Amino acid sequence: MTLYRLLTGGDDSAFCHKVSLALSLGWTLHGSPTMTFDSTSGKTVCAQAVVKTIEGKTYSPDMKLGEQ
Repeated sequence: MTLYRLLTGGDDSAFCHKVSLALSLGWTLHGSPTMTFDSTSGKTVCAQAVVKTIEGKTYSPDMKLGEQ
């Protein structure tokens, strides 16, 4: 099964660490990162999709994707 996650956060080192952690746990980048400006908060918001293939399991909506 292939799992999908969309990681989001501010344009800061915490977001980069979130993506780096996912990569270190076997997730791979899926597509390019994206950024937008939130005029309400005055901050830039980033997003990066990641995917991971896991053999021998069946998808369930109850799965905690961050723990896979």
